[in-house]
Parts: sequence; C-alpha cells; structure tokens
Amino acid sequence: MAAVMQHVEEAGVHSGDSTCVLPAPSLGRRHAAEVGRIVRTLGGALGVVGLLNVQLAVLEGEVYVLEANPRASRTVPFASKATGLPLVAAACRLAAGETLAELRLPPESAPTQVSVKAAVLPFARFPGSDPVLGPEMRSTGEVMATAADLPTALAKAERSAGRPLPGEGTAFLSVRDADKRAVVPVAAALVGLGFRLVATEGTAGTLAAAGLPVQRVGKVSRAGSGTTVVDLIRRSRCQLVINTPQGAGARGDGYRIREAALAGRIPCITTLAGAAAAVDAIAHARTEGARSLQERIDAEARAS
Repeated sequence: MAAVMQHVEEAGVHSGDSTCVLPAPSLGRRHAAEVGRIVRTLGGALGVVGLLNVQLAVLEGEVYVLEANPRASRTVPFASKATGLPLVAAACRLAAGETLAELRLPPESAPTQVSVKAAVLPFARFPGSDPVLGPEMRSTGEVMATAADLPTALAKAERSAGRPLPGEGTAFLSVRDADKRAVVPVAAALVGLGFRLVATEGTAGTLAAAGLPVQRVGKVSRAGSGTTVVDLIRRSRCQLVINTPQGAGARGDGYRIREAALAGRIPCITTLAGAAAAVDAIAHARTEGARSLQERIDAEARAS
C-alpha cells in the first residue's frame, strides 16, 4: 500500500476539489490497520494488477468504503512526489508481468514531511460563479506543497493556488444552523490571533453567547439597515470570509456574499473543516527555505 492520504473537507465534497494531506494527520493506528486490511482485501478480490485507488470514510469509529477504482487517478502523481515512489513505473512493470518482489520497493512507511494537495479553482475567472464546494468537481488544476508540518504545508499550498491566507484584519462569519456550535472554536482562534469578527445576526448571536466580541452586520442592503457585509467586502474591509451555505436560500444572500468575496479576491471558505484548517495554518505556519522535490526526496532517503 503506497500511501494513505486524508481529505480536509468531509465526505460530500468531490475528491478533486478537496484539500488532501499525506500522511493522514488524524488516522489512528487502529483505523490505519483497518484501512490497510480493507484495501488489500479489495485488491485481491477484484484481481487488480497495477494501481488501485480506494476512497474510505471513518464515521463514529467505523471504516466505510465509498468507492474503489482499479485505475490510476489524479492523486497518483501527488502520492508519488510525496513518497518518492515511482508508482506509475511500478504499475506498468506489474502489468507487464513482473511481481511485487521483483520490483524491490522499500518497506511501507509514512513520509517524514507533510505534503498538501490543494485545488486550483476557476471561480475568479467566471464572474457570477458561486464557489460553494460539493459533489460535482469544479477544479481546473492542483498545486502541491511540502513542509515539516501541516500548517506550514497548507499555507504554502493555499498561497500557490492563489489564495494566500491573511495574517491579520477582519474576518466575516456566517454559517448555517448546523454549523453554529462548531464555528465557535474557529472564531475564538481568530480572536486569539488578533482578528476582528463581524457576523450576520444568527451567527453573531452564537458567538456573543460564547463570550466573543463580534459586530453584527446585515447580509444584504435594505432601506435603513446601514452597512452590510457586502459593503464591507467591496470596500476591502474584510480579509477573510467564512460562509457555509444553507438550503434553498444559498443562491440568495449567501451567494451575494461569496460573489463579492470572489470579485474582491478575498479568501472565501465554504466548509467548516476548511475554515478550521485555514485558521490553524494562519496560527502555526512557519517560514521555510525552498527546496526542490529531488532535494527533499534525497534528504529523506539519506535519513531513512
């Protein structure tokens, strides 16, 4: 088993649009062993010779198989670069009749460096598009970054994808009802980093009840309603937008907020998992010197 990677976003966001981390940061030893058992069982039962890509989910302690693809996928180049293993060449040799033993691959082990694959999304090129992520793949490319830790690798990947994370300023939050309780620690972390919070009425009430300082703003302009979040975004007075869409109204107020963020080239995060990862990167990313892929792989080989 060449690699196990983890998506930042939860199941329901297309794997091509989800940020991906290798090695999997939150996969415990028991679940990792179960994943390995399942993948090896599927590979043998399906008679796969070459590459097999399996997507799984862990829910309430149980491991579920979402899909199994007996083919190469867009994650193969990422996994090869992260691990230093020539997976395509190995798969071709297997298909040509060689055995795994004859390939003399190194023992299975997770890389010491953390690699992040981030999607390059086309929304800024299409005025009026909505950057909400879902089951339909919308990315037009990918970038990869590697660092000694996850926050640094994620910050580098987001910067490479054209979405540099802000280090200060004002963060706007408006989340669906199901996310209100879970957004509190994200907002608290932003306050701890020195960010000022603005939020729509419902989200602001949750944050205020948790003891966080927050300014209430309206979603859309109404007569006598004063400054709205769209006004703040258009005036570049927001540096980060966290907005999880809700139901049929997602193409209403929430859509206008996300559209304004896109037009102003302000980072707009539409999943709570993505927001938590981004805030962690803002808090803990470090400055690292640049190294080529070959230099990193050679250094890891010498250290192993």
